[in-house]
Amino acid sequence: MRRRIFGTSATAVVLGLLIPLAGCGGSGGGAGDSGTLRLVAAEYGDNSANSSKAFWDKMTTEFTAANPGIKVQVDLLPWADIDREVSRMVKSGKAPDMALMGGYSDFAAQGKLYSADELLSVTAEANFLGPLADAGSVHNTLYGLPFVASSRLLFYNEGLFKQAGVSAPKTWTDLKAAATALKNKGVKTPYAMPLGPEEAHAEAMIWELSNGGGYADNSGNYSLASDQNILTFKWIKDNLVTPGLLGPVPPSQLNRADAFAAFSRGEVGMLNGYPSLAHEARAKGIQVGTVSMPISNNLSPGEAPPTVGVADWMMAFKQNGHRTEIGKFLDFVYQDKNLSDFAGRYHLLPSTVTASRTLAGGGMDNNDQQFLSALRVAQLYPVNDPSWVTISDTIKRNIGRAVDPGGDPKAVLEEIAAKATEETKKH
Repeated sequence: MRRRIFGTSATAVVLGLLIPLAGCGGSGGGAGDSGTLRLVAAEYGDNSANSSKAFWDKMTTEFTAANPGIKVQVDLLPWADIDREVSRMVKSGKAPDMALMGGYSDFAAQGKLYSADELLSVTAEANFLGPLADAGSVHNTLYGLPFVASSRLLFYNEGLFKQAGVSAPKTWTDLKAAATALKNKGVKTPYAMPLGPEEAHAEAMIWELSNGGGYADNSGNYSLASDQNILTFKWIKDNLVTPGLLGPVPPSQLNRADAFAAFSRGEVGMLNGYPSLAHEARAKGIQVGTVSMPISNNLSPGEAPPTVGVADWMMAFKQNGHRTEIGKFLDFVYQDKNLSDFAGRYHLLPSTVTASRTLAGGGMDNNDQQFLSALRVAQLYPVNDPSWVTISDTIKRNIGRAVDPGGDPKAVLEEIAAKATEETKKH
């Protein structure tokens, strides 16, 4: 039997914000023996100059000054390690008091987490952006507190587009025409499609949504091999892969980090991206334009499919019994000025209504405003489904085969769907 994985608003959530990270800090034992709260958090920086350490040092110093009886220790881990390490801590009986990472549902399913209403005031709990609150909830109870978020838009190199004599695409037909013109002008990669194992599930869902498909049907159940999704990958194969419009690296072998780096070097005409890429590319002299993902010609011009949203999650573990102290610290961290400070450091979006307004009123550029608008109506991956960790890994490692020259989109999607059905039966 298939489980309902999306709520009535058809929202769900992704595994991490997918920023290149470098680790710092330790990964020692459990919290609680000294009365000090322990937070294990993902490192959002990629070098010592922009490490998250500066933010958390500021937070813990200011919090303890206002709450002299409560100290907070923050250990930073790279994204590549944090899920595994926190899971190890929990299994060994040494759970931290809090964790900031890409997924929470496994711990919620095990009954390990405090719910938001046990930690935050009613006002604070109601302040989260709607799609993020839905995605952080299991059986209508909020366990994953959204921290920072992002959405995806289509990026294009304005300089290359001008040389090719094309404008920003609105439909798949427009996209193919623009890619053809870019190729004729010698652009190395007219459209970069990262369906490699790093983040294929993001690119796949963006394309599926733009054809009226997605990972779930209208009832909220997985629909990985729907007719719309099969048609999506057949169109990609026939119209982009076969004419050679995706560059020298096959989509199944292209990872997001490599695609982003190539865009920042001026080698890519178009790709899907998030806010920080725009800032990085502009810093290297690339003129960047952003638009909503072009829609399939099967949809009417007035239809506006949701974009893909991305979020990271703060969670609080019950093991050490520090509910009151954790609640005080989270109330402090989620203050508008603090959440906006963190989001602004990494060109991400804060997760609350009021912090979003604060950041928007404090100098957010038009590009980031566009991402914020998209986030308010975004669809996210089903991190609230415990089986998603395995299912997303299956998608990442296999979906690229659907558009390989010898690939069969229908067969590949049905294979992924069958594995997803097996996984959901285990939970």
